[in-house]
Amino acid sequence: MPAIVVLGAQWGDEGKGKATDLLATNETIDFVVRTSGGHNAGHTIVVNGEKFATHLLPSGILTPGATCVIANGVVVSPEALFRELDSLVARGVDLAPLVVSANAHVLASYHATIDKVTERFLGNAKLGTTGRGIGPTYADKINRIGIRVADLFDEELLRQKVEASLEVKNQLLAKVYNRRALSIDAVVEELLSYVERLRPMVADTSLLLNRALDDGKTVLFEGAQATMLDVDHGTYPFVTSSNPVAGGVCTGAGIGPTRIDRVIGVIKAYTTRVGSGPFPTELFDADGEKLWKVGGEVGVSTGRNRRCGWYDAVVARYSSRVNGLTDLFLTKLDVLSSWERVPVCVAYDVDGVRHDEMPMTQSEFARATPIYETLPGWWEDISGCREFADLPANAQAYVRTLEQMSGTRIWGVGVGPGREQTLEVPPSVG
Repeated sequence: MPAIVVLGAQWGDEGKGKATDLLATNETIDFVVRTSGGHNAGHTIVVNGEKFATHLLPSGILTPGATCVIANGVVVSPEALFRELDSLVARGVDLAPLVVSANAHVLASYHATIDKVTERFLGNAKLGTTGRGIGPTYADKINRIGIRVADLFDEELLRQKVEASLEVKNQLLAKVYNRRALSIDAVVEELLSYVERLRPMVADTSLLLNRALDDGKTVLFEGAQATMLDVDHGTYPFVTSSNPVAGGVCTGAGIGPTRIDRVIGVIKAYTTRVGSGPFPTELFDADGEKLWKVGGEVGVSTGRNRRCGWYDAVVARYSSRVNGLTDLFLTKLDVLSSWERVPVCVAYDVDGVRHDEMPMTQSEFARATPIYETLPGWWEDISGCREFADLPANAQAYVRTLEQMSGTRIWGVGVGPGREQTLEVPPSVG
């Protein structure tokens, strides 16, 4: 039985939750695992016409029979975790079991405070973070002044770590940002208030997952954010603070690379991104507004409008290479219905030079303009299609052309938000 990775192949919001939920519904998935990010992520899942949003929780939390794991690479806000759990319980959801890594880092309230005041201080140079404290928590982790989940169970150690973390932060707040210093006692008291509820969930998740794989269980590793937001491989500095690429799964879950059998990249039939940073195919015209409106392109976690553009095959090829993708899962094909012609970016022009692959430097990428090929569109409503052969000929041709341009087999296509609105794509002939 395999270890499967599902991750974003663009700038996020591709529909990873739908792909993960579909796999967990159609396959016998024993574990669904989050390995990076925090509650800045967001997955939308539609079950029997009812919409659910997960943020910190793995989307498998809605799948009975699976065990959900928040692994060591995730930064965990206890407040956000329990708020999300309580929200689902209030809606009558029968939640799957949840396990939290003892080595996951804790996102405290002061991390969000630092995130927000820093963004305001930067003004026009801000990065466009969610303001939820993700970056400052990862910074503390790297600076070795972070707090792990296990530390919450040792009050003396917890106090020492909070004091060490706030020593410099309070100086910054008071002397640079003109804000009041934070109370160590108040922070410790708040974190201790989560201990009894959190304690039964905490485990050595690396050991748990490796034993599960040894026993032939199927483990689904669910990505947050996406390849182009990776701190090493994305559009730096307009990125997240972790490694949401396939390689980051090994670090974030405590498993070896030889454990992974399949890597599925989720990608939209067009392109979106939230926040600041370069975006070569971004549209500022009626087509862009139509994609935004028809696609419902508003962030699940943040409520921010997504920037919209045409499909970028250069990004798709880059994601395929960086992640070693075995499959692509193409979402929101239905949004493109009613366009007579659909442009696809096949290369970039940078200062008069054609680039078929990602430019080497971020300054070049920021100056890249798309080189398009235009494909025939279709007018039919495809949301009711249940087989690939049911799609209009031009829609089928669009999928096959993207498959060829992207260099990775397209395994599935989404034609709507519902669980049932997914088509398996037969392998290409020849």
